[in-house]
Amino acid sequence: MKTKKEKDVSKEKAAAVLPERPNILWLVTEDMGAYIPSFGDSTIVTPNISRLAAEGVVYPNLYSTSGVCAPSRAAIATGMYPSSIGANHMRTTSYTEVTGLPKYGAVPPPEVKMISELLRANGYYCTNNYKTDYQFQAPMTAWDESSPYAHWRNRGAGQPFFSVMNFTDTHESGLFEPYGLREIETRHYHSGDRDYKWKNFEGSHAKNRMSEAETPKHLSRDTKFTIPPYLPDTEVVRRDMWKLYNNIVEMDAQVGAVLKQLEEDGLLENTIIFFYGDHGGPLPREKRLIYDSGLNTPLIVRFPNKTNAGTKDEELVSFIDFAPTLLSLTGTNPPAHIQGQAFLGKYKASEERKYIHAAADRFDGYTDAIRAVRDERFKYIRNYRPDQGYYLPIDYREKIPTMQELLRLRDAGELDSVQMQWFRKTKDQEELFDCLNDPYELHNLANDPKYAAKLKELQNEMDHWIAEIGDQPNLPEKELLSQLWKGAEKQPVTADPVISATDGAVSLSSATAGASIGYKILFPDAPMPTAWSVYKKPFDLPNGAKLIVKAHRIGYLSSTVVEM
Repeated sequence: MKTKKEKDVSKEKAAAVLPERPNILWLVTEDMGAYIPSFGDSTIVTPNISRLAAEGVVYPNLYSTSGVCAPSRAAIATGMYPSSIGANHMRTTSYTEVTGLPKYGAVPPPEVKMISELLRANGYYCTNNYKTDYQFQAPMTAWDESSPYAHWRNRGAGQPFFSVMNFTDTHESGLFEPYGLREIETRHYHSGDRDYKWKNFEGSHAKNRMSEAETPKHLSRDTKFTIPPYLPDTEVVRRDMWKLYNNIVEMDAQVGAVLKQLEEDGLLENTIIFFYGDHGGPLPREKRLIYDSGLNTPLIVRFPNKTNAGTKDEELVSFIDFAPTLLSLTGTNPPAHIQGQAFLGKYKASEERKYIHAAADRFDGYTDAIRAVRDERFKYIRNYRPDQGYYLPIDYREKIPTMQELLRLRDAGELDSVQMQWFRKTKDQEELFDCLNDPYELHNLANDPKYAAKLKELQNEMDHWIAEIGDQPNLPEKELLSQLWKGAEKQPVTADPVISATDGAVSLSSATAGASIGYKILFPDAPMPTAWSVYKKPFDLPNGAKLIVKAHRIGYLSSTVVEM
């Protein structure tokens, strides 16, 4: 495991020469710390990810906005901080027996749309295969297809695409499923009469037409691991590390299967490829926390024709920068409401990001309230519930053998002082860490006079950020829901769309501000289109055709279907 941020000087970057409307492919894995060779950890061999790194640009300073998936995915999908739109409690559609609240979804401002919908409106074919988990129900206009069968191969001839492929092998659940029994993933990549499928079982390899040379190289059980100091070096923990690394090997093989399809289609050199995780690692004291172990995740970007191949870019990048960057790369100026900034493309920000921000609130049945800000070296954490301990007894996490081992050793008095830090009964109200010299964030410098100026700088930055995005740390969730629903007892419903025709042109509208409007044109004796078209402007309805229309604002229930 990499133990300190590398500060290599990157090679001089050449301006990437991109197609006017490049394809975009996102390869997204789960619960992914810097456990791979291209980010300093040589424990395993990842030929496909390492190839991307060798042919692309490595970004070692990508940070999620949360240490858990759903809030982070909300940020990626919208370009908005989860704590600014009601998306930071994990999760909003379950644990109602604990919160006493109805199921709800985040309700961003009316101008906010999913980034995929904005690309669809600009002519892109957008697919998601297939995890969503956005903290809200995606409008029907979000994707051309979102399913285990979604693939760029289903698009129209010559149509540019934005495709997301999600890989679940590295999820924390992979640490507590029985050996050799869990079917990790089945994927179908289907296009017309072609069916591309992998059926991947633990201990085997991805079956997507892989040669023997591509068979993953799994670790033996006697492999020596570098155990982070916040975990005990025991057989149980080593077993989980062994499982973690082998799950990454499996995921790497699946990445290779997708890249092979891209090459077979002759699309590699006009596609921009992103590989990244949805937050930091899966182990206890990693996932759900806003230490770097929970926020920092690998990012590799491969440009067509290997522009800037093998280089490293040390700039700070946040998940909220993905949406504006995607628009910038596809030639669209990001709208003003987006809280992130583009780090690539035509509309790249004039200055690099100076700080990243993160937040932690409820996780399943347990609530905390923590905010963090980090610059290139120092992290400031503000605990809004200092009388509450750091460790939360989250049932799902306690299925992990390492978590059970930590609790056993804690109760037996056999953890050392570093490992016991997480189990302190109270928290420091403020924490300051030198992440360069203390990468595991173990030594709080907040009360050290030598760092008073840095502490004040980051305090001010956090105050500014909280005010700017309208965050309300430690707001009771019941009051948050009342704000989102404007005092209503039930989830708001999107107003039914209105269809009007003037001089033969059909116009669509909804009384709900910010509603996405989708429509389908149906012809007699023809199959119904699978995707809802995104309404942009009046259009002509062909003679004999039927029109169905639906509206949906994010966070609201969708309207009924209206026919013409």
